[in-house]
Amino acid sequence: MDTRYSRQILFHPIGRSGQEKLGQSRVAIVGMGALGTVLSNHMVRAGVGFVRIIDRDFVEPSNLQRQMLYDESDAAEHLPKAIAAHAKLTKINSAVTIEPIVADLTAYNAEELLADVDLVLDATDNFQVRYLVNDVCVKHGIPWVYGGAVSATGTFTAIRPGITPCLRCLFPEAPNPGEMPTCDTAGVIGPIIHIVASYQATEAFKLLVGATNELNLNLEHFEIWHNRHQQIKVVNARRDDCPTCGQKQFSFLQPDTQDGQAVSLCGRDTVQISPAAAMTLDLNALADRLSPLGQIEQNKFLLRFRVDTYTLVIFPDGRVLVQGTDDVSLARSLHAKYIGA
Repeated sequence: MDTRYSRQILFHPIGRSGQEKLGQSRVAIVGMGALGTVLSNHMVRAGVGFVRIIDRDFVEPSNLQRQMLYDESDAAEHLPKAIAAHAKLTKINSAVTIEPIVADLTAYNAEELLADVDLVLDATDNFQVRYLVNDVCVKHGIPWVYGGAVSATGTFTAIRPGITPCLRCLFPEAPNPGEMPTCDTAGVIGPIIHIVASYQATEAFKLLVGATNELNLNLEHFEIWHNRHQQIKVVNARRDDCPTCGQKQFSFLQPDTQDGQAVSLCGRDTVQISPAAAMTLDLNALADRLSPLGQIEQNKFLLRFRVDTYTLVIFPDGRVLVQGTDDVSLARSLHAKYIGA
């Protein structure tokens, strides 16, 4: 341990006792896109003992500009991000236990995936998932670090249930789909990713080694192209009428028991359709059935089916990305036609 982590141990606020705490810690990272690749790099290189990486998507060429763990071969093979990241991270530090989860974080699996860790790191790109993370963390008393980056702007804050305001104290309502810019609509430059994720990782280290008196108590906002930095004091923003931390109503953990969820992914010309209940698809059998109808590409993690101007990316858990449209009704129709209701 002394050789690998010697410079980190020499940093007095961590030291040998802090390094031992890192080695005994369990962290979950939600999202293995731009922020997630930087965060996981920091956690694994720092010697955090257990790191669970959760992502629903696969590597595409447009990711390579800012998602630092992936390379061209990952994109060519359409590898799920969690799998590609796991392969890279295990070569960085084989002593860390890294658990890749290829899944969409939902009300059905959020507690199972997040409730057994010491800290959750937000590397997602939408508020609905963040509210879900917030519900789990407040319910189970788990600290988490919120972060977001788009264009040349970024934001982060550390949330400690029962001590600081939670996400719904700060943002009572989620923005409507399409209201907020995303990396797919407004673009993003790589440096803002590293800035935000590095601040998140620093707050994570403070929490894991117990240096809570050094935590940043602000909501920090950066715009690095025009050189703006804003500190928003939120220490007194906790609300007794907050549905989550004030009234303990965890509405985002209530499953939608209807016929599955279909969501248009803003700016990506893609609709994600998730099953209403847990399931397992036989991708080989599905490939045999669909191959006479269109072009098939397959690996052990997913199946890509191209027909007309659309591509259906099908995962073993029943989740399907319908690429080539942002029309939810059309996506559902294609799903029913080729996959089944």
